[in-house]
Amino acid sequence: MRAVATIVGLVIAAGIAYVVYQNQLARQGATGVPPQQQIDLVGVQGDLLTIAQAERQYLATRGAYATLEQLKQEGLLTGGSERRGYTYTATVDGSTAFTITATPTAAGKTGWPVMTIDQTMTVTRR
Repeated sequence: MRAVATIVGLVIAAGIAYVVYQNQLARQGATGVPPQQQIDLVGVQGDLLTIAQAERQYLATRGAYATLEQLKQEGLLTGGSERRGYTYTATVDGSTAFTITATPTAAGKTGWPVMTIDQTMTVTRR
C-alpha cells in the first residue's frame, strides 16, 4: 500500500511540474522569448531600419552619411537617441559606409541583444 501511495505521489508531482513547464512555454511564446521582449526587439529593428533609410536620404542629398545629430538637424529623424530601453549610436565613414548600433541600456534589458544595421540594410543581432 505504501508503494502505491509513493507512485501516486510521484505521478502527481510530475503532472504539476509538466503543467508549470507548459505555462512557462506559453508565456514565452514559440521562440522562447517573452512577448514583451519580442515586441521591443521588433520595435528596435524598425527604429534601425528608419535610421538607415534616413542615412540613405542624407547620402542622396549631401553625398555622405551623417551622424545621428546631423540627421536630426536635417529633420530626417525625430526623437532622441534612446528608445525602448536602447541607446542608438552611429559610426560613419564618409560616403562609403555607416553602422547604426542599438545597445540595451535599461536596467531590465540586461542580456538582451545588441542590434546593428549598415549600408546593406541588414539588421544583425549579437
